[in-house]
Amino acid sequence: MLNCLAFDIETVPDVAFGRRLHGLGDLPDDDVAQLMLMRRRQQVGHEFLALPQHRIVAISVVLRQGGGLRVWSLGEADSDEAELVRRFFEGIERFSPDLVSWNGSGFDLPVLHYRALRHGISAPRYWESGERDASFRFNNYLNRFHSRHTDLMDVLAGYQASGRARLDEIAVLLGLPGKMGMSGADVYGAWRDGGIERIRDYCETDAVNTYLVYLHYQHMRGTLDDTDLDRETTLLRDTLGTLPGEHWLAFLEAWSPAEGGG
Repeated sequence: MLNCLAFDIETVPDVAFGRRLHGLGDLPDDDVAQLMLMRRRQQVGHEFLALPQHRIVAISVVLRQGGGLRVWSLGEADSDEAELVRRFFEGIERFSPDLVSWNGSGFDLPVLHYRALRHGISAPRYWESGERDASFRFNNYLNRFHSRHTDLMDVLAGYQASGRARLDEIAVLLGLPGKMGMSGADVYGAWRDGGIERIRDYCETDAVNTYLVYLHYQHMRGTLDDTDLDRETTLLRDTLGTLPGEHWLAFLEAWSPAEGGG
């Protein structure tokens, strides 16, 4: 029986941190963000900020536990970052699920570490490595090769940088919808324009794509047989059909079994 939490985060530049880091005083937020990106480009040749400079604005999850499956974004549209991060780690404290991500080891989890540190959030279950619970000694959330966290990008690439792929590519390879209406590069602009609901919708579809790839990965491993995979994908399809939101109508329309999507 699956007990897993597939998740995705969306971030924007942490302008408050950038203002302090670069001594920018009263410079407007958008100017601070642009300067952060410009300095990063000068330093390393691209604008993707160093991980401590990211601020989380959305966390979306798919929780499969027992007989149930839920898909949602943590908190509300106006929740602050501390609440989103706290809810994520509270879910781990409560359910101890196997975490599932795409590039979670390289991005999502380190960002969550820094933001939990920033907000003083305690997460003993997540950080457990056998001191209090011996069952975590050889299988915990922190070890790259343990199953309590499966970074699908890392695992499917055979832990080789040259083998890495984008979630969108693998989703489309499997006949799944892939990216829906946005990409990570669009998030800051949407955030600046007050489009947090669009960001949350986009984050949710990425979490669902990740979960679907995970189901196919477990089928490939033999953990799920053909009947199990059909049952799990049908449960997800039926669940999405009950959820409000135009993004789910578009997702279901794009998710065609005839294209091999399960």
